[in-house]
Amino acid sequence: MKRTEKKRKDIIDAAIDEFREQGFLGARTTSIAQKANVSSRTLYNHFESKEALFEAISEIMLEQNRSMQPVAYDPSRDFVEQLKDALWGYISIITEETAIGLNRMVLSELIRDLDRSRKFFTETETHDYPMTQLIGEAMDAGVIRKADPVFATNQLLALAKNFFFWPEFFLGENPTPEGVMDDCIAMFMAHYKTGS
Repeated sequence: MKRTEKKRKDIIDAAIDEFREQGFLGARTTSIAQKANVSSRTLYNHFESKEALFEAISEIMLEQNRSMQPVAYDPSRDFVEQLKDALWGYISIITEETAIGLNRMVLSELIRDLDRSRKFFTETETHDYPMTQLIGEAMDAGVIRKADPVFATNQLLALAKNFFFWPEFFLGENPTPEGVMDDCIAMFMAHYKTGS
């Protein structure tokens, strides 16, 4: 990693800490620069404002979501098992400690700033979740009934995230038994069974 790239990363890491500790409004660029062990001038050479730093961090979070590889449907395997594997893979990524920290930091600011929130959610609509391809291809194969795979994916993720993401996000722990994932998938399958 080049020295300038390392400085940029150090600034972003320091900004994440500062935003998490102080909130966006309370965060100070001088404090971010101190934590990153750089001058304020160096910070402003990389990021013209606190808003630009926040945008860079939001983009990192979006990139993490975009980097999740789509899951293809395998007709030789049980679809429910494939769906369960894909869901657990997704949940493990979004509940990883760094991801939770980024989510807490970004979402707290989005609650405060409606315009920023609208912009962020417009950007999130442009990417598919890893399960979308799996669900779409299973629909094409007639394993589950035909519908909008993006909408179906969002329904399933709303169920799963309610039990496996939000407790981690708000409580820092997850008391939900693993068997609840089977219930989420069973509800999804009951709704999307062929012939319904």
